[in-house]
Amino acid sequence: MPFATIEVGASGARGTITLDRPDKLNPLSALTLRELAQASGWFDERPEVKVVVVSGRGRAFSSGADVSVFAGADVGVAERREAADTGRIMAEAIEGMRAVTIACVRGHCVGGGLVLAGACDLRVAAAGTRFSIPEVDLGIPLAWGGIPRLVREIGPAMTKELVLTCRPFTAEEGRALGFVNRVVAEDELERAVDELAEQLTAKSALTLTATKRAVNAASSEMASTAGAWNDADSLLTALSDPESRDAAQAYLQRLASR
Repeated sequence: MPFATIEVGASGARGTITLDRPDKLNPLSALTLRELAQASGWFDERPEVKVVVVSGRGRAFSSGADVSVFAGADVGVAERREAADTGRIMAEAIEGMRAVTIACVRGHCVGGGLVLAGACDLRVAAAGTRFSIPEVDLGIPLAWGGIPRLVREIGPAMTKELVLTCRPFTAEEGRALGFVNRVVAEDELERAVDELAEQLTAKSALTLTATKRAVNAASSEMASTAGAWNDADSLLTALSDPESRDAAQAYLQRLASR
C-alpha cells in the first residue's frame, strides 16, 4: 500500500512500520493515525508476518499528536469528533494486530507517541530516550485509551503522577516502572531489536498469537479500554474550556521563553 507519512514493509516473517516525517520529529497527524490503522490491517492480511517493528525515522520516535486538525473551528462538530477519535482507532488497531509488535524507541517519545508505544506488545528503548506526557500542561486530557494502557503497565499511582505532573522520565525509569522491556545503548538499539525479533520469529505463529491474545485478554480485565470511545468528547470539551486554553497558552509561553 502507498503511504504518505509512514513507511511499511515486510520481508519473510518480519514487518516494519516507520514513522517517516523526521523533519517534524514524526508527529501523529490525523493522516498518520489513519495510515497506522491501515498498516495494521495490511499486516493482518499477511499471516506469514510474525513480528512487526514500529519505529520513528531520525532522532525521535514521535513528538506526539498534532491537535490542529480537530481543534480547528472551520469544521463541523461531527468532523471534529471523528478526527479526535482517530488516535483511539489507531491504538486499538496496533494493539489488536495479529503479529507481535515491538516499539523501537529513541530520542523523544511524547504524548500520543507514548500511547503508540504503549499499544505495542514490547518496548525496547535507547538509553537516552526521553518520555513525556505533556497533555495536562496543554490543557487537554491524555486520550486515545492512554490512561488504561498506562495503568496496566505501571499501575494507577504512577499513572496519576506522570500524567498529572507532566514530568519527563528516562528510559531507565520506564524500565523500572515496567513500561519499557529493555534499555540499551544508543548504538546497540537496532541490534537489540533485531535479536529480539529473531527470537520471536523462530517460534510458531500460532503460539505467538495465542499468547498475545491471552495476555491482552487478561490485561483488559485489569484496565479495559472499552470506555476510550468517550476520550474524544473529553478532549473536545477541554479544547473549548477557557481555563484549559489559558493553561495551554501559559505552558507554551514558558517553553518559548526557555
